[in-house]
Parts: sequence; C-alpha cells; structure tokens
Amino acid sequence: MNARQTTWPKTWLMTDERLGDRMWEAIARLPAGSGIVFRHYSLPNAERASLAIEIAGFCRERAFTLAVAGDAGLAVEVGADLIHNPTASTELPYSRAVHSIAEAEAAAAEDPSLVFVSPIFATNSHPGQEPLGRDLAAQIAEAARAPAIALGGMDARRFAQLKGFYGWAGIDAWLGTEES
Repeated sequence: MNARQTTWPKTWLMTDERLGDRMWEAIARLPAGSGIVFRHYSLPNAERASLAIEIAGFCRERAFTLAVAGDAGLAVEVGADLIHNPTASTELPYSRAVHSIAEAEAAAAEDPSLVFVSPIFATNSHPGQEPLGRDLAAQIAEAARAPAIALGGMDARRFAQLKGFYGWAGIDAWLGTEES
C-alpha cells in the first residue's frame, strides 16, 4: 500500500449522472468498508457541490472512503479521502484512471495511491469502446505499480476471475444489473 494510507477499499461505486435517483439504491448496496468515486462531471458547479456534500455525509455515516473526481477544491471542501484524476498538484492522496501500458507507466512515475484500470470488459457507460480483456488489463495493472482497481463490466464474480488486481469498481453491478 501507499504510505499515504495503509488500506484502501476493495469495492467501489463510480457515480455518474446516468444513475439518477438510483444512485442512492446503489450506495445502499455497497458492503461495509467500500469506496465511492463521485464524478457527476456535467452538473453545474453549485449542484455538483451540493450533491458531493450530501454523499460525503453519507460516507462519514457509513465509514466509506470518498474520492472526488477532478476537483481538488471540492474534495477538500467535502472532506474527501482521495481525489480521482486531479488536474493539478494536490496534498490529498490521489488515484489515476489508466487505459494502456503507457498511461500506467506515466501513473507509476507519479506514485498514485490507486489506479483504476478500464475497461476490462464491455461496458454500458462507454459503448463501442474496445475492452482490454483480462491479460492486457493485468499487464496494465502491473505496470502502474500501485494497487489496481478493475473497472468496466465488473462485478464480484468477474473480479474473482482476475489476477493482479487489488479490488474492483462498478456502476450497474451495485444495482443488480449488468455492469457498465
């Protein structure tokens, strides 16, 4: 594990606007000790901040780890534990999304706390994007030299079949439907 935190969740929910009100259903299904990556990129700033504050409160109540995507200021404001894909230098621990060996090697040079490797399998959230498959995904995870979270078409059953990953993240898996 990275020195900035001794343990990170092994199960994650990636939020997005596509979930709508079902986001709360997905959050309710997360096992104890999970993490949430709050994305909701297309919301206006005030609305995004308001929703992030609400999710942060829920995370504190349930002892979940919260990551805010892309906005270090919002991450600090809501007391997030991690920033996902920061656009500038940050004092917070951070994670990176990686989709290739080159991106994994670049991330390794930065020493992120986690990497999210995707898409392992076909996914509804990125239709038409070619999945990495198990073998290439494992190579990417190894090249990143950080705990790797499998993303893209993931659920607990598929995660159990992977090698070289610390944990997994999903969207639809937490709704009981095919993952995206």
